[in-house]
Amino acid sequence: MRSALVIGTGLIGTSAALALSGRGVVVHLTDHDPEQARTAAALGAGTEEAPEGPVDLAIVAAPPAHVAATLADAMRRGVARGYLDVASVKGGPRRELEALGLDLSSYIGSHPMSGREKSGPLAATGDLFEGRPWVLTPARDTDTEVLNLALELVSHCRAVPVVMDADAHDRAVALVSHMPHLVSSMVAARLENAEEAAVRLCGQGIRDVTRIAASDPRMWIDILSANPGPVADLLADVSADLDETVQALRALQSSDESKRREGATGVEDVLRRGNAGQVRVPGKHGSAPRAYEVVAVLIDDQPGQLARIFADAGMAGVNIEDVRIEHATGQQAGLVQLMVEPKAAPVLGAALRERGWALRQ
Repeated sequence: MRSALVIGTGLIGTSAALALSGRGVVVHLTDHDPEQARTAAALGAGTEEAPEGPVDLAIVAAPPAHVAATLADAMRRGVARGYLDVASVKGGPRRELEALGLDLSSYIGSHPMSGREKSGPLAATGDLFEGRPWVLTPARDTDTEVLNLALELVSHCRAVPVVMDADAHDRAVALVSHMPHLVSSMVAARLENAEEAAVRLCGQGIRDVTRIAASDPRMWIDILSANPGPVADLLADVSADLDETVQALRALQSSDESKRREGATGVEDVLRRGNAGQVRVPGKHGSAPRAYEVVAVLIDDQPGQLARIFADAGMAGVNIEDVRIEHATGQQAGLVQLMVEPKAAPVLGAALRERGWALRQ
């Protein structure tokens, strides 16, 4: 791939453009908001100048509701040899294009499974997709050349290609992305009018559950409007679980011992099913989840503290597999949880103590 046209310079479009530009591809940028395209160009994502002729690949990074119309316009103008979109829903846009009577041999649907709570070109990074799944949904009429261009894009972005049927993709993202976002928002909504004293007790657990609720509601209305059926089906299942759990908790309030036992069994059931589901979530780099040992280090909230910890871990020859930070309420201090291989935990703990760090058991 020598040239590309990115149509839509938000988070995803600009991030893809930055990755392609960094690999030497000539990237042209356009957006319905010229200011966004100028911002993306200023970040080094490409040029606002229109291409002199057809580019190798046109990447449509528009909201799901506008993907089909944007693709149809680009295809009718013949701006590229191949066309690809990065919308989070795949079945609907393709059916809309088919209804328009377009030749779809030069088109392939795709969805990079990566993002951030922030939107717009200023939130974009060239490594946004690195190591992340990038779904491709070719059809029987998709040209091999177009599939190869899509694979080249995924390679330039250092993502991992995953080939799926379009409707199967939509059901999958309803489960792993769209439904969880709504549940996160519902939990976060409980905090809106909560007493300040209660909110001040928020710890890492509530931060984890509500993190994605910070995303742009307008963007999510577009996403959910394109995939409402599968999401509603999943929420109905969650609602049934909630109803049963509420009944079980009410039973735990009973003075009747048998009802309390029944309630405990009901609560335990949902917790155990949660355990069973959680262990299926892929681990680091998409591999099978692994059990890490936690080395917890108390730190002051001062510049350079994390850099020192990582440097000391490196000097000890220990690789940090993951990290989590818990901030102490009302104090300029926190707890850094370093996840390492079990056999490395004693080595790291001893090394950090020697260097003056306070560890928590």
